[in-house]
Amino acid sequence: MKIGILGSGIVAQTLAAGFVKHGHTVVLGTRDPGKLADWQGKNTQVKVGSVAEAGAFGQVLVLAVKGNVAQLVLEQAGGIGLGAKVVIDATNPIADLPPVNGVLRYFTTLDESLMERLQAAYPALRLVKAFSSVGSALMVNPELPGGRPTMFICGNDQGARDTVTSILDQFGWDTADMGLVEAARAIEPLAMLWCIPGFLRNDWMHAFKVVQAG
Repeated sequence: MKIGILGSGIVAQTLAAGFVKHGHTVVLGTRDPGKLADWQGKNTQVKVGSVAEAGAFGQVLVLAVKGNVAQLVLEQAGGIGLGAKVVIDATNPIADLPPVNGVLRYFTTLDESLMERLQAAYPALRLVKAFSSVGSALMVNPELPGGRPTMFICGNDQGARDTVTSILDQFGWDTADMGLVEAARAIEPLAMLWCIPGFLRNDWMHAFKVVQAG
């Protein structure tokens, strides 16, 4: 597939390289392509361009930016002009405040997720929450003693969730489909839980796994 990555941080870079690894064609969109010159020199199969170029290029888009600029970046990528593209939403609504005893602080409440805000702003887009509850070091084909970890996803469009599930399978993940967009109210706070061992014990190499009976 043609993949447009919206963002230029470590999550965007990691996922861009992961998609290339699995045979996809990638354009990474950033406001300042020059700052990725060294990185692109090591990842020559990724084209670096503007956010608008990445938005226009991708059949599937990946939103990998800070939560407080997520809606602005979607607008820069094409906004309503993006139509009904699948958008993997890897964002979390992390506030610009320090953690409290290892617990991140969010600018949303449990009654409304960031993903719901983005979906309301761009109702035609087929948003799917994914890659929001694990660190970048484990996003692509994680190798953990407990086997394949679980990625929680949600979104209003079943076809879009199926597309993201197939990507997650390539990337070495089991998928737990939590249904419609409201489930992001529960998925986004998983980043809080995931980060606590990191902030308290500098332990960042772990992931969630659902273990089922039978």
